Amino acid sequence: MKSKIIIVFLMLFAIESKGQDPIFTQYYLVPETLNPAFTGIANTWNAGFVHRRQWPDGNRKMDTQYGYLNTIVSDEIGLGMTVQNHNEVFTNYNYFKLNAAVSYRIDINYDWRMRLGLETGFGRKDFQFGNLLLEDQININTGVINPTTVDPAVGEYGNKINFFDMSAGFEIDQEFAWFGAAVKHLNRPNISFRENGNTPLDLFLTVHGGYYFQFLNSPTTLIPEEATLLVTANYMRQGQYNRLDLGTVMDFGQFGAGVIVATNPEGRSTNSHFVSSINPVLSFKLSEFTFGYSYDWNVSKLGRTQGVHELTLIWQSSRRCDKCEYYSTKLKRNGGPGYNKT
Repeated sequence: MKSKIIIVFLMLFAIESKGQDPIFTQYYLVPETLNPAFTGIANTWNAGFVHRRQWPDGNRKMDTQYGYLNTIVSDEIGLGMTVQNHNEVFTNYNYFKLNAAVSYRIDINYDWRMRLGLETGFGRKDFQFGNLLLEDQININTGVINPTTVDPAVGEYGNKINFFDMSAGFEIDQEFAWFGAAVKHLNRPNISFRENGNTPLDLFLTVHGGYYFQFLNSPTTLIPEEATLLVTANYMRQGQYNRLDLGTVMDFGQFGAGVIVATNPEGRSTNSHFVSSINPVLSFKLSEFTFGYSYDWNVSKLGRTQGVHELTLIWQSSRRCDKCEYYSTKLKRNGGPGYNKT
């Protein structure tokens, strides 16, 4: 009976779930996770990897990996690719996608620029229903496990879904500020595990931005000249889910530290919390590499989840576009998205 309950739960989950996308706390260091318009913004070869482990307590563990590589091919055009993999231990659910991205830069005036971005590729969702053990497969007398089942419900579902996906966005930036928005899953791909099912993947909307304040007009022995204070925000919405991240990060040049607060501004039930987690963030730069770490400290009523750990490794080549010297210099000075100064 227990196995019947499990299979019913999983199938209902597969039918009703709209496939909420993984999100990342350190989006300000890896803006490619949010918006394809950031492709090539560093005006050089740029690559990175993010590993996120959510709720590492036993069967609730969820792991997400994200990687990217991009560069510019002309003054205006950036090209890149992204890969993402998400796995849930309890359900054995896996979500993989591989995309190509392109951006186009438009100079609005001497200070402001705009980039338009497009990302497209293929995704796969895998629930591995074949690994489930049902009661009719167990011989109670001998303990032998039959590899097949006569349960007709299992035959209605496939193990894998392959789909084409498309996202688009824009970003606007200048020396001390950046702002952008993106919409993922524009084509609403069908992610139903049923053979004749139709479950369109919900649109994922994100609106994000940041402003860099110069910390001091003159440097001191403790605070270097290039020190800045980043104030940033990131609003995300997908189906019934919404989240607003607000934070500040103090950047000392080689070292950065701050806090991101995850909020739920549109509480959908009486059990909703406005503040769901408080997330300290750290970063350290060594030559062309930037290392980042964040910990999501849960403050809601979900219980003891052991939080969320997120590690980032970013590489940016020191060789930059000669024709883009002015643009790169301004990015380097403020450490904007695409030039991770910390």
